[in-house]
Amino acid sequence: MNIVIAVDSFKGSLSSLQAGDIIVQAAQTIFPRAAIQRFPVADGGEGTVDALAKGLGGKIIAATVTGPLGEKIASRYGILPQTNRAIIEMADAAGLPLVPPEKRNPLHTTTYGLGELILQAAQAGCREFIIGIGGSATNDCGLGMLTALGARFFRADGSRAGITGGDLETIESIDVRQLAPVLQQCRFHIACDVTNPLYGPQGCSAIFAPQKGASAETVQRMDQAIRSFAQKAAAQLGYEGAQLPGAGAAGGLGYAFHAFLQASLEPGISLILKATGLEAALGQADLVITGEGRLDAQTAMGKAPIGIARLAKGERPKTKVIALCGCAMPEARCLNEQGIDAYFPILPGPMSLQEAMDPGIAAQNLRQTAEQVLRLLRTV
Repeated sequence: MNIVIAVDSFKGSLSSLQAGDIIVQAAQTIFPRAAIQRFPVADGGEGTVDALAKGLGGKIIAATVTGPLGEKIASRYGILPQTNRAIIEMADAAGLPLVPPEKRNPLHTTTYGLGELILQAAQAGCREFIIGIGGSATNDCGLGMLTALGARFFRADGSRAGITGGDLETIESIDVRQLAPVLQQCRFHIACDVTNPLYGPQGCSAIFAPQKGASAETVQRMDQAIRSFAQKAAAQLGYEGAQLPGAGAAGGLGYAFHAFLQASLEPGISLILKATGLEAALGQADLVITGEGRLDAQTAMGKAPIGIARLAKGERPKTKVIALCGCAMPEARCLNEQGIDAYFPILPGPMSLQEAMDPGIAAQNLRQTAEQVLRLLRTV
């Protein structure tokens, strides 16, 4: 039997790797002769660097970069030396949690630190990048990042423009001749799970800027500034892509990556499945065990477990797919129609949320549930 184990994190309790290792132990107990493979799982958001770097034998590199408010902060990126691949979470340099609630205003935040992370990874030898761009505090259309990478932006009087979202409206001309030469050797794969265009009623300013601290007046102002910026990039450089699905991701970072760096925007789980080799392994699997902390309607919208299940069934329709979870909401029933044959919450009885999320208790509950499910499968 070929068993593939690919479980997302049980947030607040167990990482993807910890949960996967626990299920591996259960599988080895019940199916000692099975070929068992465990893969890290992430969707491009929080935990991607840890899951991929640690799960694929890489390492995490500490870095100091410019934070979203312009101050120096501690950051990091993952590196897989075998493939010269870097794993970056945008949120480690420009994420919303890095900005205190009282200081949240996308007119004043920047993605400059993300550009610094990319350059540091490139200088370390990385030529392929997987970058998750969820959870931004910014709406600068990549202005900060591109400036850090060497692009130059000028005001009408010829002076250099700033690097925050509020500086977009001052830009009259763009010069990309000083972009770091190493970027021409790099390929960028952007984990992007939103389909919003760059501007307009469904654009980044209207949909996402309010949660980053923008008032209604600021939203309108920023939407106009971003529209003008994209029009100038198209007229002066021939760069298009404002209406590309995902262009509005992370305050316009999707557009900046695509237009200025020829990056591909890809659904996070699909990108990770390919990068880890999980996609290929699913084609040989007899049994797949996946899961996450909570199965609900959002799971069906493309989160890791359903992405894994769909791919597994697409490769081999007879493959059995089991999901383990901390809890399952009533609407999770729809998952049975989308590739997950059965799902099992791991709680053995009533307990408080604090108890259930205790890492030690969660590990014990996951091991016990995994063993019992596998014992049942052994008898089939």
